[in-house]
Amino acid sequence: MANIQSAKKRARQNVKIRLHNAALRSKVRTAVKRVLKTIESGDQQAAQESFRAAGSEIDRMTNKNTIPKNRAARYKSQLSGKIKAMK
Repeated sequence: MANIQSAKKRARQNVKIRLHNAALRSKVRTAVKRVLKTIESGDQQAAQESFRAAGSEIDRMTNKNTIPKNRAARYKSQLSGKIKAMK
């Protein structure tokens, strides 16, 4: 356990930040699952709309450094490829 007051404060902050980041990552995963579900339903228009929403969510988390930019690019690329394969 930390002895210095600033280290104690840092430990408290890290707990809060970790929980916040976990919630943000969960939002991204939920958005990706929503796109996959619409792809499975076969409605390309709905899949495109949910992909747009998920893409903006992914970009937002990338800008906040919650998820790495390569992971974001991989998510978007895979989802885009699955939507294109629906034709």
